Amino acid sequence: MNADSYPPPKRRGLIVHGVILFALAGLALAGLMNLSRLEAGPQFLIALLVALFAFAPIPLFAYRGYSLWRADYRMDRDSLEIQWGLRMETIPLSAIEWMRPADDLTTPLALPALPLPGALVGARRHPDLGLVEFLASDAHKLLLVATAKRIFVISPEDPAALTQTFARATELGSLAPVAAQSVYPAFVFARAWESKLVRYLWLMALFLNVGLWVGVSLIIPSQPQITLASPFLGAPPETAPSTQLIIFPVASLLLGIAGWVAGLYFYRRERERPLAFIVWGSSAFLALLFLVAILFILSTPT
Repeated sequence: MNADSYPPPKRRGLIVHGVILFALAGLALAGLMNLSRLEAGPQFLIALLVALFAFAPIPLFAYRGYSLWRADYRMDRDSLEIQWGLRMETIPLSAIEWMRPADDLTTPLALPALPLPGALVGARRHPDLGLVEFLASDAHKLLLVATAKRIFVISPEDPAALTQTFARATELGSLAPVAAQSVYPAFVFARAWESKLVRYLWLMALFLNVGLWVGVSLIIPSQPQITLASPFLGAPPETAPSTQLIIFPVASLLLGIAGWVAGLYFYRRERERPLAFIVWGSSAFLALLFLVAILFILSTPT
């Protein structure tokens, strides 16, 4: 019996997350562009906070959208596999005590925090069931999968079909024992942190970015004008407010976070780990280039 796939509804959730990401990216970009036109003061601080607060949730929503895009539930005669982004759960069929719709509960399930369409993810405690973990996308198609340790809440497109497949597979019996397995996103981080090279690349990128922010925060109040380009062919120097230097640490931070997340994605598989080292090394090198660029600008006479 080959594994049958019962993916969750995805279209609505992907659209919602796409709209949110587009809005946040536009707000962050608008705040960043305003930074280059403002003098140091309250308006500059507001634009900086808008850019940072708009960008901060982007990795979260990007990961949630990616998790939904990859989400799937697969069942064969031996196990039920739940895949949700970097979260993977393999449950032997013999370990499943029962499977039923959430509508059968006397006490309704409380949805996890931030219950957006396509991202019903997280753990809650139910007064009758105990610990419940959501790996679902649609609140109207919730299906409970009970094991001895915890209960999983999933949302296949066709819950009845998955329930029938479970009943048929239970009747047929398992062909080969399958070991239970749980993989969490934090496990990838912990496994990467064990490598000395990874720790070195991460800390180097962190210290360079901190140095960029500290340096720019000291330069802006003390030097109101800077030269952004050296004069050529006798042209006069091009000066600008020193607040424009904030673009360097902001860009370095955004690229660093994106590179760190991309590196974790590649680090999951042994054959793709060289790509992770390349991405993390590039993030640290870019931060160093930004720092050198600032030093070059400061060395240019105004």
